[in-house]
Amino acid sequence: MRQFGEVFQSADWKTEKHVPVIECADKAKANEFFPVKVILGKEIAHPNTTDHHIRWISVYFHPDGGKFAYQIGHFEFTAHGESAEGPDKSSIYTHHEVSLSMKTGKSGVIYAAALCNIHGLWQSSKEIKVG
Repeated sequence: MRQFGEVFQSADWKTEKHVPVIECADKAKANEFFPVKVILGKEIAHPNTTDHHIRWISVYFHPDGGKFAYQIGHFEFTAHGESAEGPDKSSIYTHHEVSLSMKTGKSGVIYAAALCNIHGLWQSSKEIKVG
């Protein structure tokens, strides 16, 4: 049986539209908020239709030396053009991009995970130094 972590896919976000791209500074001041942005389809646009879309993005932080990762946020995207008139008939769409602020007293790794309704789970990570 495969472990849950083995079902996550990863790739270079410049060539794969499903990989979450984590944008934040490489260094942060201890215990001061800093901005983090996660977006999919930065170089290659991901579709956002009723039939093919990103359902959610989750962001986690694992501090150096820590046993567990902490969930920073979970963001759902629920408007993909569906309506009572049928698929892709609405003018309401969400975009698979999130912005948040976080603070930590330790260096560590930010992880982002995303779910495409057709192509499954995708992940990426970025190391952050705190000082």
